[in-house]
Amino acid sequence: MKFPSLVNGKFCKTPVMVKLYEENSSEDGEPIQALTFSGLCNYQDSAKSILTADKRLVKISAQLYFIGDIAPDMPNISDGEVQVFGITRKITNGMKARNPDGTVNYTRLDLM
Repeated sequence: MKFPSLVNGKFCKTPVMVKLYEENSSEDGEPIQALTFSGLCNYQDSAKSILTADKRLVKISAQLYFIGDIAPDMPNISDGEVQVFGITRKITNGMKARNPDGTVNYTRLDLM
C-alpha cells in the first residue's frame, strides 16, 4: 500500500545544506560527519523574546520538513547543523515520521 506524503513537495522551496553527525565523537571529542545533504525543504521558524534582568534575549527556533528519509543509513538523527538563508544553526532534534508499514513518510529537523 502506498501512503500519501504528509509534506507536499510544492511547498518545499527553501534551499538548505544539512550536515549530520554520528552519535559518537572522534578521539579528539569532535563530531564525526556522517552525511552532507543539499536540497529543498519546507522551512518554518519562530522567535521568542525572553526578558532577563539585564536585557532582552531573542531566541529563534525553526523546523525543517523534508519529503521522505534524508538519511536512510542513519537509524536516527540527533546532531548536526544546517545552513539556511546564509546562517548556520544547530540541530537540536531530528524525527523520522514513519508510516504504519515502517517506511519514513517525512523527516523533520528542529533547529535552535
